[in-house]
Amino acid sequence: MAKFDILEDLKWRGAINQQTDEEGLKKYLAEHDDLALYCGTDPTGDSLHIGHLIPFMILKRFQLAGYHPVIIIGGGTGSIGDPSGRKTERVLQSDEQVHHNEVALTNQMKKLFGTENFQIVNNRDWLGKMSLLEFLRDYGKLFQINNMLAKDVVASRLENGISFTEFTYQILQGIDFYILNRDYGVQMQIGGSDQWGNITSGIDLIHRLEGNDRPAFGLTIPLMLKADGTKFGKSAGGAVWLDPEKTSPYEFYQFWINQDDRDVVKYLKYFTFLSHEEIEALAEKVKTEPWKREAQKTLAAEVTKFVHGEAGLKEAQMITDALFSGNVKDLSVKQIEQALKNAPSAESTNEKQNLVEFLVDTKIESSKRQAREDIQNGAIYVNGDKIQDLEFEVDPSASFEGKYVIIRKGKRKYTLVTIK
Repeated sequence: MAKFDILEDLKWRGAINQQTDEEGLKKYLAEHDDLALYCGTDPTGDSLHIGHLIPFMILKRFQLAGYHPVIIIGGGTGSIGDPSGRKTERVLQSDEQVHHNEVALTNQMKKLFGTENFQIVNNRDWLGKMSLLEFLRDYGKLFQINNMLAKDVVASRLENGISFTEFTYQILQGIDFYILNRDYGVQMQIGGSDQWGNITSGIDLIHRLEGNDRPAFGLTIPLMLKADGTKFGKSAGGAVWLDPEKTSPYEFYQFWINQDDRDVVKYLKYFTFLSHEEIEALAEKVKTEPWKREAQKTLAAEVTKFVHGEAGLKEAQMITDALFSGNVKDLSVKQIEQALKNAPSAESTNEKQNLVEFLVDTKIESSKRQAREDIQNGAIYVNGDKIQDLEFEVDPSASFEGKYVIIRKGKRKYTLVTIK
């Protein structure tokens, strides 16, 4: 049986931007089964968002192909700050905040990668024990200032200024790759396109200390842009987080299901583990039956299941179905809060009130005349029930623990009324 060609698969998916030694890596993979590779994340926040997810998806593909992924949680580098992608200096976080973020990110990674054939390390364990003199003598001596200045991430900051602290970040990341190569048998680093300079610094350091024959490879992924030219990863409400407390599974699912036809096949290649044949079949559906949105539904299901598990996916689909059908009665208060977080909102008291007056007071209707007309025409739903009785009284205590009344006007226009 032919060995799965992970590099060809990544090329087909459009997931490779640059490689330091493509032929050398191909040869290594052909001759060895023990490739270990890593990707790092600094604990500058307590959750990753979907923009961060891209390189870790590549790492997951290597894991599924039988290789050994290692993740660095940058407790050491995170206390300094990566200058990549920034025009100004980072605000340094407290040790307590960095530690909190380390724990949160470690738990997220365990959820994505499981416990089999996978390792998490923290670069605080070696960088935190290094003295200033060790840093300067053992490593600083091996980095040339002129080469460091030429790296894109530094060169782009020279006009506005860059501190010595952030300037040395590439040395620290180079040390990471060297330590992982020496002590953990890691041969490759994966990162975003903005990490190319840091990756090559690490490879140069390995070859200086261990010799040019030492296997060390780097691979970056392309910057992902949407079909309209804007950067991928943001929704109308901001970043789409992996933490369900920041972005609920329902919101997460909705982000993916609402992707443009022009982008969905690219995202299927990047963010799912479907086969080439399955993705090509969905691509054909986009061309021939775009109104069915099968590709988007599959994309949303696959990524939500990967990040939030089967239970998270089922909840997201249940909420989606409830809103589509109008059958919101069986949703819990928490699910209502997820589902209608970004819907139009209003407030009311906990007193019973005639429906016509309720609709006007909450500004759902502009006048009593319009309210009566919409009620009689069957356009108004209260907590999922169509109401055509002009004498109907809204009882806020009747549903959703007395916290909310849900008004639907027409097919899809929901308003969440909070009871004060």
